[in-house]
Amino acid sequence: MSTGELLDIEPVELKFPFELRKQISCSLQLSNKTDDYVAFKVKTTNPKKYCVRPNTGVVRPRSTCDVIVTMQAQKEAPLDMQCKDKFLLQSVKAINGVTAKDITAEMFSKEAGNAVEECKLRVVYVSPPRPPSPVREGSEEGSSPRASVSENGSANGSEVQRSLLESQEESSETRALIVKLMEEKNDAIQQTNKLRQELELLRRGVNQKGGGISLMFVVLVGFLGILLGFLMKRA
Repeated sequence: MSTGELLDIEPVELKFPFELRKQISCSLQLSNKTDDYVAFKVKTTNPKKYCVRPNTGVVRPRSTCDVIVTMQAQKEAPLDMQCKDKFLLQSVKAINGVTAKDITAEMFSKEAGNAVEECKLRVVYVSPPRPPSPVREGSEEGSSPRASVSENGSANGSEVQRSLLESQEESSETRALIVKLMEEKNDAIQQTNKLRQELELLRRGVNQKGGGISLMFVVLVGFLGILLGFLMKRA
């Protein structure tokens, strides 16, 4: 803020968020801190580049006035984003009841003995504001997108971990069942081999005696057939 005897000027730097091929505006606020009417006039070193509305006017006692400065669209960016353009705001006491139509160039002439206050304003280019981050759909009002993403990530992580645990449990149960079936199969094979050996011994005994087939031999053959059929189904 620039403080003079007549006007307070805010700000003293005209900051433009520079963008190519786009008109950009900023505002000045003039505050009259006296009980008199104050006339003002705004000049610039580059009048073709800027439009000032109003460039002349009157600030009533103890009141304010806004001045809009618009920079025309630029085709090229300045080197190092530096600007040498400047503005000069002149202010002078005026008679009561004066209007903007009554302002003349002679009112701001120091040669005529007028007490003219002057305030120099410089132009500064700044980076344009970044667009807001998109909010995820379904996020609650008042919650930040980052918090929503974190919560969703935690939920997804828990689901994945739960699925892995369930898969590991199912794999363990499957392996245990396979091991049990293999043990049962091996036991059955051993029992079959044992019965075959006993059957072979019985055959030899019958052949040596030269007699007919005994009832025990028939029972053993039938049991062996039933056991082999059961094993084939399990396999």
